[in-house]
Amino acid sequence: MNQVARIPHERAPLSASLWAATANAAPERPALTGAAEAETVVIGAGFTGLSAALHLAEEGHRVIVLEAETPGWGASGRNGGQVNPGLKDDPYVLEAKYGALGHRMCERAAGGGALVFDLIKKHGIQCDAANVGWVRSATNERTMRKLQETGRQWRKTGHAVDEIDAAEMARILGYSGYVGGLIDRRGGNLHPLNYALGLAAAAEKAGAKIHGDSRVLDLKSEGETVTVSTAQGKVTAARALICTNAYTGPLANPLGRSVVPVTSVQVATEPLSDNVARSILPEGHSPTDTRRLILYFRKDAQGRFIMGGRGAMKDADVLKRQQALREISEQLYPQLKGVAWQHAWGGNVAMTRNHEPGMHLIAPNVMAGIGFNGRGVGMATVMGTLLADWASGCPQDELDFPVSKARPIPFHRFRHLGVGATVAWFRVLDRLGL
Repeated sequence: MNQVARIPHERAPLSASLWAATANAAPERPALTGAAEAETVVIGAGFTGLSAALHLAEEGHRVIVLEAETPGWGASGRNGGQVNPGLKDDPYVLEAKYGALGHRMCERAAGGGALVFDLIKKHGIQCDAANVGWVRSATNERTMRKLQETGRQWRKTGHAVDEIDAAEMARILGYSGYVGGLIDRRGGNLHPLNYALGLAAAAEKAGAKIHGDSRVLDLKSEGETVTVSTAQGKVTAARALICTNAYTGPLANPLGRSVVPVTSVQVATEPLSDNVARSILPEGHSPTDTRRLILYFRKDAQGRFIMGGRGAMKDADVLKRQQALREISEQLYPQLKGVAWQHAWGGNVAMTRNHEPGMHLIAPNVMAGIGFNGRGVGMATVMGTLLADWASGCPQDELDFPVSKARPIPFHRFRHLGVGATVAWFRVLDRLGL
């Protein structure tokens, strides 16, 4: 029997997402009970785990996916739905750091947009996908110069990342406060939870089994097998993939301490009237600006305006930040004043020290992929294919991404103090325009 996708209880200011309220119907995926066997057990049913499961199942692997809640419950189903290809560092930086591997990393990450939109088309996923490009808008001349260099490097490597002047930026945004920027034509936007649910359905159609309400409590690697245990069952497999990102917790320590979960929050209006909707982002772009505490905004397929940003931890701070986003939206677009704000939510983004995702070997037959630094739609989908490559027998030195041990971030237990201080300082710098 089908039912509307369920997002279980979480902190109230984070849970009532627009995406959950407008999700496609999805089947019940009951908890694992008893003993089961698979070639690969995947822990986590976000973009990474579902992408890995889908690609392995299509190759004929027996795959079981264990999800603590429901598919897409975490950041995969609650993000802004922006498809922003590539990694944080520019191509030349990664090539200088990793050599030929750096070039392969760039190319694999750059293909994230095409991978996402190709999967959507191939599997008929209904998620309001729009390959309109991802816009990066510069708040001042300093950040504009950095974006110009980024665009130059991508074009030198053959990618469609074009510079936009202030006039063109004002035209496509309906707002004239930015000095220019870039448009990455490989990107776009979508309904993130419906994309996750579509990946889950495609993986099941290919033969994978997905169990919700199946939080992994223990993982043991012994010899040529790995055993993963939940409250009501266990899976014995040849290998395991850990795809839990900012919600890793104590599983496979110190994996969870190799990232810092940072809360990102969003607000959304009611569907806008036609005349107001036409005046805001008239071509449907989804810009991200260059503030240190970035703003990202867009409209959904029904014409709701959505604004997101980072920098909240405690519930009271989340509510303040959500209100601040409403106020910022009305400063950018005064025509939003008087429009009802119907949704407010958020989730945790996994940040790494070097701004690169981590592909970590936990045991000889256990691999993890986490830490997408706010670029999870494209890069998490790509990471799923990298994990599938490894699970299919690709040697580590032939993968298009470096494999390392998970290393805890120093003083991780005090991360909230550090994040709070950093956020406060970034807010000051943003106000000063520095």
